[in-house]
Amino acid sequence: MEEKAEMLVKETKILNIARLAKMLVDLFGLEEPFRKVGKREGQEIEMFMPALNGYITFILSSDKENFDCKATPANNPVSKIIINVKEEKILTILSNIIRSKNNMIGLIKLLKYLLPGRIKVKGSFIAAIKLVRCLMIGTNPIYKEKW
Repeated sequence: MEEKAEMLVKETKILNIARLAKMLVDLFGLEEPFRKVGKREGQEIEMFMPALNGYITFILSSDKENFDCKATPANNPVSKIIINVKEEKILTILSNIIRSKNNMIGLIKLLKYLLPGRIKVKGSFIAAIKLVRCLMIGTNPIYKEKW
């Protein structure tokens, strides 16, 4: 019974992360990275988090309105992104990715996760970069406002 409860909690966390990603892209996402998806449109990218034992599948789209993700394993992934950190650190890493600026400097800053192996990419590295750029909302004008 306790195992089922723990599994349900982890599954709920995965679903919430997927919903959050979709909501942030819908509200604050930029159009430019979606226009640059090009021939990669319709390709599936799978994100696996071993600490939560869960998958999120992103489907690349050239239109921000059609951006979709689901909390299931991909049928035919072009690329697999593995976030290999403890459960507590997953949201920190995803938050840093999302808050990064959509430019080369933002991508270079993500090397601090790739080089030590916290994030691994298997398959098409270009498709993974296209997804990450679609998720990056750091250049949105909302970040320029002073609170």
